[in-house]
Amino acid sequence: MFGLWKRWKALEARGIMGINRRNADYVLKYNKRSLYPVVDDKIITKMRAIEAGIHVPEMYGIISTEKEIDNLGKIIEGRSDFVIKPAQGAGGDGIIVIADRFEDRYRTVSGKLMSHEEIEHQISSILTGLYSLGGHRDRALIEYRVTPDQIFKSISYEGVPDIRIIVLMGYPIMAMLRLPTRQSGGKANLHQGAIGVGVDLATGLTLRGTWLNNMISKHPDTTNPVEGVQLPGWDGFMQLAAGCYELCGLGYIGVDMVLDQDKGPMILELNARPGLSIQVANDCGLTLRAHAVEARLAELEKQGIKETPAERVRFAQELFGHVQPSNYLG
Repeated sequence: MFGLWKRWKALEARGIMGINRRNADYVLKYNKRSLYPVVDDKIITKMRAIEAGIHVPEMYGIISTEKEIDNLGKIIEGRSDFVIKPAQGAGGDGIIVIADRFEDRYRTVSGKLMSHEEIEHQISSILTGLYSLGGHRDRALIEYRVTPDQIFKSISYEGVPDIRIIVLMGYPIMAMLRLPTRQSGGKANLHQGAIGVGVDLATGLTLRGTWLNNMISKHPDTTNPVEGVQLPGWDGFMQLAAGCYELCGLGYIGVDMVLDQDKGPMILELNARPGLSIQVANDCGLTLRAHAVEARLAELEKQGIKETPAERVRFAQELFGHVQPSNYLG
């Protein structure tokens, strides 16, 4: 018992945030319940982003009722690839990623062939709320399939890698690259077996990663190093993440973004209850960084100053960035 207490105190000293602290001190404190629909529904998030001029994957169509499933053929007519996802889904469940067509069937990114009827059945399951938060009735979103930038080719297995940045009151405080694996079925979801790789906020340089609760330096499928990779356009990702505070009004969020080879950085979705494994990927706790931002906000409030997204990014990069991979691995 004493050993567990000692271990917890050691983690606490390093600023490791637990789920109770996250919920009480950040989620409940900074996220108004009335604003949750903005982030819990991908369609609402997408519409808000479009209105704000923020790049998101193009929306091809929405299916809200069983009757509207008949519109699927018209929505995807002439398209060889697309994505179908539940508007209120979580953890990557219920998503279909179609990469190509083969005669009268559809080929998923994993190579599985699906008939039109099978896709309709999946959409019907989405509408019933099978994959939604709380099991409520849902809507199906059909959208553009992201083609990952070539930089990810050697460190990802199928699927689309994404970048998550935790943002507190508009200040980015920690970032992670999530890489699909064979184990995760090509999905960038850590609980399903994807890799989480820490990212230096100042430079966009990847650090060592975590996979199935183990620290790793190489991708298990490609065997290539996941550390030391320079993510292109990193400042653009940081600016996008910081600007999401104004987009949704929530103070503590996880911003999930992708890098498309043709369209560049795009917002994928927002999360009002981002997980805590990002700390393992960065070998660093969230608490001390969050405290630093709160101290900054208190100081600015006394002066009657409100920083712009660009100024918030600059502050975060100067205070939390410039992690040296060699030190990190030590």
